[in-house]
Amino acid sequence: MAEVTELTETVEQQPAEREAQAQPAVLPPAPGGTKQFYGTGRRKTSVARVYLRPGHGQFVVNGRSMESYFPNESVRLVIRQPLDAAEVSGKFNVTATVRGGGISGQADSIRLGIARALLEYDLDLRKKLKKLGFLTRDARIHERKKYGQKGARKRFQFSKR
Repeated sequence: MAEVTELTETVEQQPAEREAQAQPAVLPPAPGGTKQFYGTGRRKTSVARVYLRPGHGQFVVNGRSMESYFPNESVRLVIRQPLDAAEVSGKFNVTATVRGGGISGQADSIRLGIARALLEYDLDLRKKLKKLGFLTRDARIHERKKYGQKGARKRFQFSKR
């Protein structure tokens, strides 16, 4: 009888092991053992990949400090807006990789990326960020120059005679 109970115990353990294997693997923590939150932002022709990690409010853009990458203070204020609105400005280190576009487009794409990453951190922030317009992707892009014209809208001067 002892043999039968041992067999049933091993059979009962096997489905539990199968269930454990069927569950999706937990993502490994970010380097340093901390959790990170990711968001993608786009504006005009620039694309930003933004990572939020718990920290002391340090900003790194393309491997440089934000102050050296964006020398204009007004542009830096635009980037910090979602963190200030969520009242977590000193709690996260922000690492961003930006490509394409100019200063303004890159700053707006980082702002959208930060807002989307904050949603991964806390979904309850959605209502506040949406109301302030930080989750809206600004779809306005440069209009192409048309053939036979000076620009997208501008025409050559019309001569009546």
